[in-house]
Amino acid sequence: MQRLVITAVLVAGFAGSAFAESPNAVPEAPFVSTKTVAEVQAELAAYQRAGVNPWSASYNPLRSFRSTNTRDAVTADYVAAREQVHAVTGEDSGAEWLRTAARPAPIPPRALAGR
Repeated sequence: MQRLVITAVLVAGFAGSAFAESPNAVPEAPFVSTKTVAEVQAELAAYQRAGVNPWSASYNPLRSFRSTNTRDAVTADYVAAREQVHAVTGEDSGAEWLRTAARPAPIPPRALAGR
């Protein structure tokens, strides 16, 4: 008997009408173009002549990149920053290193005027 009641409730639940709405909660404003068809086609032609398509699988932004640093300079920068990188990526995420590295130099005692 319970099985029949549960089945009837499920059928009644699924049999109800669905009220679908637009996926846009805010009504869309009509599109007003600021360019003519000829202008858009001219932009497309210029884009295609440039040969750069950042959505392409063969797009390589570093193809024309040339470094200004030498290999030795980059290696020296890496060695100099190695201690900081090790400290920041350590077990405490660099909290202790940052605490001690950010500590200001001690301020010398000040002399009062007239003494």
